[in-house]
Amino acid sequence: MALREVLQFPNKFLREKSDPVDAITDEFRTLALDMLDVMYDEPGIGLAAPQVGVGIRLIVVDTQWNEDSAERNPLVLVNPELTERSGNNTWNEACLSVPDFRADVPRSEFVHLSAHDLDGRAVEIDAEGIQSVCFQHEIDHLDGILFIDRISHLKREMYVRKRRKQLRQEELEAVGGPD
Repeated sequence: MALREVLQFPNKFLREKSDPVDAITDEFRTLALDMLDVMYDEPGIGLAAPQVGVGIRLIVVDTQWNEDSAERNPLVLVNPELTERSGNNTWNEACLSVPDFRADVPRSEFVHLSAHDLDGRAVEIDAEGIQSVCFQHEIDHLDGILFIDRISHLKREMYVRKRRKQLRQEELEAVGGPD
């Protein structure tokens, strides 16, 4: 089976707020497993449903995984929300939906996450460091926010111009235009 496509900036769907999940069905479980496959294949440590074109409040995260390790510890989080935040941190972030760009993003150092798992059980996680950042980043996606919205206007505009130029070049190449 083919992997789902990751939507990329400036796709307008990435700016939409996601709907809560009302029921965990077999179709929903399949989506969660598909998202894990995409996340590991890209590779990444987190993915939100809107990034694969589904406007629901679902994220998958595995902050312990890396490409050099076969060990996987995925979290599938349904209707996640951050109920507490504290401290300040800056983390150099990237995103599967924002290609070819990294930036320092201000985030909370500590967060408390409330969600449900694929069996509908309540999940409570106190997170710090990379896990805290990843939760904040992915939940932002559920609210139509990209990490580039959290950086300076100047840096964001520089990226937007670069991305538009990149997309124009890709369009020209697709129709056989100049290199």
